[in-house]
Amino acid sequence: MRRLKFWALAAVVVMAAGCAAVPPSSNSSASSSWSTDASATALGQNPSAIQQAPLATPPDVAQIARDDAMEMQAAKQAADHADVLYTNIWQRIRAGFAIPDMDGPAMVPYVNQAVQWYSTRPDYVARMTERSRKYLYYIVQEVERRHLPTELALLPFVESAFNPDAMSSAQASGMWQFIPSTGKHFKLKQTLFQDDRRDVMASTKAALDYLTKLHTMFGNWQLALAAYNWGEGGVQRAMTYNQAKGLPVSYGALNMPIETRNYYPKLQAVKDIIADPAKYGITLPDVPDHPYFKPVIITQDIDVDLAAKLANMTVREFRSLNPSYNKPVILAATKPKILLPYDNATAFEQAVADYQGPLSTWTTYVVRSTATPFQLARNLRLTEATLRDVNNIPLRTLVKAGSTLLIPKPPQDDQNVSKHAVENAVLALAPDIPPGRRQRLIAGPNDTPFTVAHRYGLSPAEVAQWNHIAEGGRFRPRSIIVVYSRRPVFKQHEIILAQRDKRRIVRVADRRKITHTTKRSLRYSIHTSFRHDLKVAQR
Repeated sequence: MRRLKFWALAAVVVMAAGCAAVPPSSNSSASSSWSTDASATALGQNPSAIQQAPLATPPDVAQIARDDAMEMQAAKQAADHADVLYTNIWQRIRAGFAIPDMDGPAMVPYVNQAVQWYSTRPDYVARMTERSRKYLYYIVQEVERRHLPTELALLPFVESAFNPDAMSSAQASGMWQFIPSTGKHFKLKQTLFQDDRRDVMASTKAALDYLTKLHTMFGNWQLALAAYNWGEGGVQRAMTYNQAKGLPVSYGALNMPIETRNYYPKLQAVKDIIADPAKYGITLPDVPDHPYFKPVIITQDIDVDLAAKLANMTVREFRSLNPSYNKPVILAATKPKILLPYDNATAFEQAVADYQGPLSTWTTYVVRSTATPFQLARNLRLTEATLRDVNNIPLRTLVKAGSTLLIPKPPQDDQNVSKHAVENAVLALAPDIPPGRRQRLIAGPNDTPFTVAHRYGLSPAEVAQWNHIAEGGRFRPRSIIVVYSRRPVFKQHEIILAQRDKRRIVRVADRRKITHTTKRSLRYSIHTSFRHDLKVAQR
């Protein structure tokens, strides 16, 4: 028994030591280190006295894998052994409200304005809440597991209207709106094939980690939420300024951007509507207090279209649960998980096991030397449009050597893409300066961007762009076509163009001459008639 107590005490000490190491922060507006003392930033104390924690040692790969396995197991257990305690998810959320409402005279108008905005747009609220039914149970489960206020589960309503594909002008992505740098700090993978900022489970974990750290810094959920929107550095500077002036350091007293000023009032408005929807004329969808999805590990490369088919879902429904995958294939090298509706998960695993054909029709290709997409597509026996579309290659760009492209898999290839290829894949592009000089052609009766490009060894997409025409369009006969090519145009085209230009110059000169003569004649006739009409007395 003594030995058991000794080991239990040792475990507590190790856990306490592990919780003391916190990573450095990185947010969209500012960056600063986490505080090791939550009380140092509580309201009323000097924020300039915040002590900076030492940088934490990044976890090794094995530790990350163990953590991921534990989270995966917890998610499966939550899905398989969910205890329904409430009639619907809204009752469960209401029962966990714990953040104080804003009731000061400075902030009440902002809350009322936000409530008015939502309550006068019932269609928007209906779409938003209906979209949330896929994700709410999991988010609420994670919030409660961490003993956090359930208001935080409503934050995606404010951030993205529960749209996992949302992208802001600042490149913040996903339901929780992580910018690239903050996402990387919280271990959200961002590769050519996957962006975990849009992953439902991974982004929720990262957002709750971040919010917990912010609450530890500021000792106040309202200020923590302000920092989530503005950046902890911005909130710290505003608190330091107010403290130096002897002013309060509450949410309503700080000088902050207007977007942040309205941020928590929007969340409180959503909270008020969820608390009493009938009061505002809003009808909430019936979302059961039961898991909507269940995670499934992928062990073989599989096309998104085929995965949706085997799961008995539409591609749109499949992507709504798995928006983090950027390409038409899910690569198994990093042991990804897909989310499927609770009732579809088991059937999907059996359908994959029974499937006889190839699960994936895509593989990767590393570019050996810098080339245009047109040249690469021709060498790989693809259409340029397919290569550009799958790999998101814009017009007028070169693909640099060393870039990784996704291409159709040869029929005899049944191998998964290697882990090395997935983890080291990059796509490097460079501006493509049009080769050769600007030349003009006369369009024939059947000329299209494709025929012109084939004639001069150019890209149909570029010919279409140079002439502001659709790639599948047709040129008007005898119209002017502009190309950039080192290959000379037909001499007869140059002669025709020169003759046309000469005739055009002559016509313009004749028009000017005629117009000038007409004006002189008109002025003379008016002057003469005016003199003839004068009376004798006026002469």
